This record gives sequence, structure tokens and C-alpha cells, in this order.
Amino acid sequence: MKEGPDISHIAALIGDPARANILTALMDGRALTASELAEDAGVTLSTASGHLSKLVDAELLSPRKQGRHKYFQLAGADVAEVLEALMGLAARRGATRVRTGPRDAQMQTARVCYNHLAGRLGVQMYRSLLAQGILVEQGEDVTLTPLGVTFVGEFGIDINGLKAGRTKLCRTCLDWSERRNHLAGSLGRAMLTRMEDSGWLRRDPKSRAVIMSATGQVAFDEAFPTV
Repeated sequence: MKEGPDISHIAALIGDPARANILTALMDGRALTASELAEDAGVTLSTASGHLSKLVDAELLSPRKQGRHKYFQLAGADVAEVLEALMGLAARRGATRVRTGPRDAQMQTARVCYNHLAGRLGVQMYRSLLAQGILVEQGEDVTLTPLGVTFVGEFGIDINGLKAGRTKLCRTCLDWSERRNHLAGSLGRAMLTRMEDSGWLRRDPKSRAVIMSATGQVAFDEAFPTV
């Protein structure tokens, strides 16, 4: 028997179509019930319950009980990162769904990746932050500059509160549709929340897509001009 982590078990769990649908349905960071996930996966409730049990046992999902309802969510950002990377690999290899529609185009423009902004606009924001000197890349690491601290504060984000948290402040995430980095970490999450609170964008309740308002798009382009 070979030493080291056994990826075959995790790969087999993710590779099942129904379980893959369940996992991707949770990529926007929400917690959903078994009934909601069964509908997303296109399976019966009893079948979904079996899949959920396996995903929880493998620590890919975390169950949460509230009142009479039991909810499920991704176990952490590391699970979301693996799923996003697999989506990018599938897209590069041409393994895409046959049916496409407006929502697919919207997902490529802007979507939620676990708890931060992804898609074309997510990449635009990240590249603009780099170009403005707000962020700086050093190898695979990305850090907030002194100029960035000022920018983030003026954007309405409590940077000291973020630094005091356990989540890494700045982290990159490879975008599956753009195949370039977008911003993750606690700052990525805070930026998305701030834009939602400001009315720049809203989430599509039926998908991970993010829809920009007309005024929000203007404000976004002013804050994060294309480079």
C-alpha cells in the first residue's frame, strides 16, 4: 500500500453526478436543506439523504440543525477551492454541460464563489486592485499595501476587525471560467458584502449568479477600472 493521502476516496465521492450537483449547489456559501439539495441534484429525497450522509462522513459537508430543520453547507473554504479548481479543469477539457442559457452567461460575468466575488467582474476587481497598488503579489502570496489599508477603510470595511479574525486576510482563488485569479480570503468576503450592502449587486436566489444594478456597475467600474 502506498504512503500518503488517499485521494481516490474523495475523488469518488465528488465524481458521482448527484453528489457533484449537491456540492456545487452549496458553492455560494449558503446552508440548504436535504429537500432543496435533492431538487438541485435531480434525485429523490431518500437518495439525497444517502449522498449527504457520505459527504458529511467524509467531512466535505457540515450539518447544522436549527429548530426542526437540518441544513447542510460546505465544510470549509478548502472544499470550495477544490471544487472551483475542478470546474476550471473540466472547462479546459471541454467537459461542460450540454444545455446553456442566460444564467450560464450571467454566471461567467459574476457569481459567488463560496463567499467572494468570482467570474469576469471578480477577476476585473482583483487585477484592478493590483494595478492601483492596493494589493501586491509576491509569488503565490498576495498582501494588502499601506495604500490598500486606506482604500479599504474608505470603502467602508473595518480592516482591523478582519485582521483580528482567524481567516487569512488576502488569498487568491483560480477562477474556473476566466482561468485567472480573483480575490478570496476575509477581504474578498468583506468586499462582496460591502457591495451587496451598498446596493451595487444582488444574488440570484436560484443560482450562484450575481446581478449588478445599473448604478452599481458604474460605481464598480469607477472603483475597479479595467486594466
